[in-house]
Amino acid sequence: MDFGYAPRVQTLRRQVQDFLEDYLLPHNLQWHRAVADGQFPLQLMEDLKALAKWDGLWNLFLPELPEDAPGTRLTNLEYAPLAEIMGRLPWAPEVFNCNAPDTGNMELLNLFATPEQRERWLMPLLEGEIRSCFAMSEPDVASSDATNIQTSIRRDGDAYVINGRKWFITGPAHPNCRLAIVLGVSDEGEDADPHARHSMVLVPMDAPGLEVVRNIPIMHHRAAEGHCELVFRDVRVPAGNLLGDEGQGFRMAQARLGPGRIHHCMRTIGQCEVALELMRERAMERRSFGKYLSEHANVADWIAHSRLEIDQARLLVLQAAWQIDEHGARAARTAVSGIKVVAAQLQTRIVDRAMQIFGAMGLTPDTPLSYLWTWGRAMRFLDGPDEVHLRVVAKDEFRRAREAPRGATSQYFTLEQDLRDTH
Repeated sequence: MDFGYAPRVQTLRRQVQDFLEDYLLPHNLQWHRAVADGQFPLQLMEDLKALAKWDGLWNLFLPELPEDAPGTRLTNLEYAPLAEIMGRLPWAPEVFNCNAPDTGNMELLNLFATPEQRERWLMPLLEGEIRSCFAMSEPDVASSDATNIQTSIRRDGDAYVINGRKWFITGPAHPNCRLAIVLGVSDEGEDADPHARHSMVLVPMDAPGLEVVRNIPIMHHRAAEGHCELVFRDVRVPAGNLLGDEGQGFRMAQARLGPGRIHHCMRTIGQCEVALELMRERAMERRSFGKYLSEHANVADWIAHSRLEIDQARLLVLQAAWQIDEHGARAARTAVSGIKVVAAQLQTRIVDRAMQIFGAMGLTPDTPLSYLWTWGRAMRFLDGPDEVHLRVVAKDEFRRAREAPRGATSQYFTLEQDLRDTH
């Protein structure tokens, strides 16, 4: 595994970094003021997206693009350092058409859409003309086990009828959100395989019976694009809106979540870097008890630990990205679960240290820290809670134990046993 950045990636890193500093950061205050006033700064976003596309910084996330789609066709390993830079500013990924949940939805459509579905939904998404959401989680069941999902997708002649409730669905509050990819139960038979009961359908956001009930705040933070509750009441869509085959929804969701999870982790590394930069600058300019904060041993330790932990997490991200590129998302499942746990816990830990160094100011909107901490805490649920991913890692360890030769570790005790026997 060679994690050195190729010349092309080095060039793209400089381009993305320069774009962020030259065009995005100067508009950061404008963005936040608009959002605070309850307005989505759509024209600003459209102008910046057009500039990013013109600069060739577009669809950086998808290795296998349709031939007629704009994009760079990078591997996951090549994309990782670019996503890290985008993550430094939470609203930046959309500028490059690399934002969740659209990235995962484009991957799904690229893999499973019919020619008609590709023309209607995939191409506008790849062009950045529309946005989408992925309706999976539900309030009435433990959605960490997706086999629990209860939303009904029932075939009725030449149509499917959807009934159910979803929540914490990212994106529906965006003014350009046009599509919901809905996961639900299409086979309600008692003897049905729990992993083959679900299907996905493509639902236009203006479909009769689909209601966006509310944009749910996360720890009092309300996202501009929304983390919404949706209700489907006899929503009727043509049978041609089925994505893939009936009964394959669970498998397709797992295929979508692998790269999507690692994209979150890539961006988290960038946000942790921002927190560390703010932390060390604050420590070098503020004084307490007669000396700079940086001269207090505990503060210096926090900063040193943060640097080591970020670098460790980055290497795990790159390793997981390499495994996806070399062996596919399914084979990289354990690595992806591992970095998902590490990255989410890393963010809250490092941002918490930064908030402590900033004092009360770290709790206010005057710095990005309170938002970054909130997002890090939410990351411990998004795309599966820590406990589910830890279980994946543990199962892999027990598999290794079962496959190891019996008694292989007993050799480590032989010397001590021999010494006892000789006495």
